[in-house]
Parts: sequence; C-alpha cells; structure tokens
Amino acid sequence: MPVHRHYLSLALLLIVGTGAVLGASALVFAQDKSHVGHARHVRGGDGVVPTMPGQDAFGAIQEIVRILEADPNTDWRKINLATLREHLIDMNEVTLEATAVERAIDNGVQIDVTGSGRTLAAIQRMLPAHARELNGLSDWRSNTEGLANGIRLTVISHTAAEIAHIRGLGFIGLMVSGSHHQPHHLAMARGEHLH
Repeated sequence: MPVHRHYLSLALLLIVGTGAVLGASALVFAQDKSHVGHARHVRGGDGVVPTMPGQDAFGAIQEIVRILEADPNTDWRKINLATLREHLIDMNEVTLEATAVERAIDNGVQIDVTGSGRTLAAIQRMLPAHARELNGLSDWRSNTEGLANGIRLTVISHTAAEIAHIRGLGFIGLMVSGSHHQPHHLAMARGEHLH
C-alpha cells in the first residue's frame, strides 16, 4: 500500500510555496505601474504557463504519467491508473474524513481510527497495510485490530527517544512515515502492486 507521502508532501509544499511567491510577486508588480508588464508575464501572459495542477491527487497522477511516458520500457497494456486514483481517494478519506482518537500507552501510542461508508472502507484497506510498513522503522513495532467502525493502530518502541517520536507524530505523522509511498504509487500504476 501506502499513500502515503513524505516526498509528495514536500513537493506539494514546494509547489504551494512557489505559487504563493509568484502570486505575491504579481500583486506587487501590478501595484507598481513601472512593472505592469512583468505582472502580466507572471500571471500567464507571454507564453508562461501555470505549474500547479490545481488538485493534489490530479498532480500526483500527472507526475506518474510523466514518469511512465518518459520510460521507454513502459508496458501500456499493464498500466492501471484507475487503481491508483482509487487509492488516492482512500488517502483523501483517511487523511481528511477519518476520526482519530489517540491514547498514550506505556511504550508508544494507540489510535482508534473510525469512520463510516467510503471512509470506513478506506480505513480498513489502508491502515493494516501501512502498519506492516511501519514495522522496523526506527525500531518501531506496529499492529492493528479491527473495531466495529474502524481500526485500532498501535505503534510502540523500546527506546525513550522513539516513544516520544511516535507520540509526537501522532496519527497523521505516522501515516506519512516511511519512504514506500511514491514507489508504491508507481508500482500500482504499472499494475504491479494492488491491495
């Protein structure tokens, strides 16, 4: 599985930050009459085009498509972008719609992640797979158990520094931990790795 996304998050932050800087530059230059032409240029005139995709899942898929198109060995008969799209919807549901109640336990944290409908289905698909990915990261141990309306995620360690780390990250920090997300998305798009 999983979505989830150190590099994607960093890329989105860079894109958003760049967009904010460009937007601010356009506003400043538009207010200064001596730079009106430059403001028009930053806004998209003179052949300059926007770089932000407008939506994060769209941008993630766009990046995958560019990688696939740049690879002469891509076997287009196996490509499955619809599965990647469904996975990104799961990521959105778990990130934005799930309820996460965290409790400190002796060696780490226990988190009840709950929801209903599409959100519950996403929780049930993502959390067990992600817990397996967390095992072994920084001496962590993780497991999940089913709840009536979600999943209980437990992550522990045997060192004080890592226990503090785990608790500090909390639910969403743990979900984005690890470096498996982007390779996983590319493999999923290639039809190589499905839930």
